[in-house]
Amino acid sequence: MDRAELVRRAGARGVAASYRDWRGREADVAPETLEAVLRALGDPPAGHPPAITPALPVVSAAPAACALAPLPGRRCWGLTVQLYSLRSRESWGHGDFADLTRLAATARGLGAGFLLVNPLHAAEPKPPVSSSPYLPMSRRFTSPLYIRVADVPEHALLDAADRDRIDALAGPLRARNATGDLIDRDAVWTAKRAALDILYLAPRSPRRRAEYEKFRGREGQALDDWAIWCALAEIHGPDWRTWPPRLARPRSPAVAAERRRLARQADFHAWLQWLTDEQLAAAQLAARGMGMDIGIINDLAVGAHPGGADAWAHQDLLVSGVSVGAPPDEFNQLGQDWTMPPWHPERLAERGYRPLADLIGAVASRSGGLRVDHVMGLLRLWWVPAGMTPDRGTYVRCDHQAMVGVLAREAASAGILAIGEDLGTVDPWIREYLAACGILGTSMLWFERRKDGTPRPPGEWRRACLATVGTHDMPPAAAFLSGEHVALRAELGLLTRQADIERADAEMALSAWAGALAGEGLIPPGARLATMEGVVALYAYLARTPAALIGVSLADAVGERRPQNMPGTTDEYPNWRIPLADGDGRPVLLEDLAAHPGVQSLANAVTLLTITAE
Repeated sequence: MDRAELVRRAGARGVAASYRDWRGREADVAPETLEAVLRALGDPPAGHPPAITPALPVVSAAPAACALAPLPGRRCWGLTVQLYSLRSRESWGHGDFADLTRLAATARGLGAGFLLVNPLHAAEPKPPVSSSPYLPMSRRFTSPLYIRVADVPEHALLDAADRDRIDALAGPLRARNATGDLIDRDAVWTAKRAALDILYLAPRSPRRRAEYEKFRGREGQALDDWAIWCALAEIHGPDWRTWPPRLARPRSPAVAAERRRLARQADFHAWLQWLTDEQLAAAQLAARGMGMDIGIINDLAVGAHPGGADAWAHQDLLVSGVSVGAPPDEFNQLGQDWTMPPWHPERLAERGYRPLADLIGAVASRSGGLRVDHVMGLLRLWWVPAGMTPDRGTYVRCDHQAMVGVLAREAASAGILAIGEDLGTVDPWIREYLAACGILGTSMLWFERRKDGTPRPPGEWRRACLATVGTHDMPPAAAFLSGEHVALRAELGLLTRQADIERADAEMALSAWAGALAGEGLIPPGARLATMEGVVALYAYLARTPAALIGVSLADAVGERRPQNMPGTTDEYPNWRIPLADGDGRPVLLEDLAAHPGVQSLANAVTLLTITAE
């Protein structure tokens, strides 16, 4: 088929034949990319008449009857934390919901109004357990790795022998908290699973039994599907695509038989979800009770593993043969492939967007806010055909009025904030549309530059946003200021330019930011940025903007230099396994935070200036 016909077919299905890259240049999409995406969408090959598909709505910055998500009542700041990395003396080598509650108390004592955590989505039901919180088995359900075993009410009723068995399981993991060893999710879950097996068999009071049955009734079919998927995954592995064909469909007679045969195993996994629901709800209730304006802000990942529970339950609504990701940008110059399938826009529309609403509603519950990772995916998403590199993908549009409307309505219904992570390559109309629906954006300091490349002065930042210095995909501030992030990316083969060119650009950018900070009187002219004083100055700069929310990275506060994640790597870097530590690699525990000088310095900077900028 010639280029004109290919472009016409692509346009009819919302597939972009060209796009503007991160340097502002128009880039044409390769024909083989367009053909692969159209095949994945079910478009007939050349020579066959295309199906009659209504054209997707023309993009517009004016929302049509979009519900408005609530906006913050007043400016405030909060901590952003990868919860698994935060350990206390009582946690089992991995942060948990009790640690989250105690962190809320510490943060509130410093003046914080919220805690933004990583996605708490559910992983595999048995080892090996994936490390990435952004590629879960299910976004709908919560990882039981975050359960505090001792806080399960039945724990207090155990006999001495069972309590001793549980203490013996916890001991080696608690000992690891004092070390800088990488987080070992397999060891953590093996021990917690053994302890929870004991607790599952403990008698429950009539009130507790009734509460559990009420939870199961409320969660309905979605919970039943998750629970039986877990039971089957323990037998056949965590990728449903490798299961016996008779088990490929959740509503098949074979799966119905397995639901009966594995009822006890499935009930165990449903019970785990009840525990996570209880403990997360208790953490949010405690945070608000301490006086936090917002409390806990949950994070919603872009998608889920193609072989996981969500993909099994919703396989008819997902697109095979492609995965979602992001085009090349300044810090991820090879682009990104997140290896997860996208929603099929037309099939999701046929279901009235109910699956999306159910997902958002579930994750939004038990929280004061919801951050949506890569929120542009509700409007358009970068699809990468199987076998192609991320830079050879293209954008596919969704019905943005319907998709964003679902997010806004669910947030309004729950009475919580909605925050969209809208960083990277974003058309201006997208941010305008999201803001018109009451969805806050995300402004990251390193990306906030004028058209001439100079730092954006505080007064020119938008108000309707969460302002941060970095993100989970960026190096901590200390590493950025020292320039060591360039050396790390070069070592990992993540640069498309020579390292000396990249280093020179990084130094130029830092020089510009040093000038901006000096211009605000936050550092002396000519001062070195690669110090804790430089980090404090960056956060003080954020507080001078009109941003509604200021996010303070806990890793930045303690001086951490290692990034949690290096996009574009798998085994080359220990992504998502780094425990919270200072700049010298010494572990920093929850109990150390209140008196930590870096934590106090950043809290003072944003508290004082946030108040004066109201």
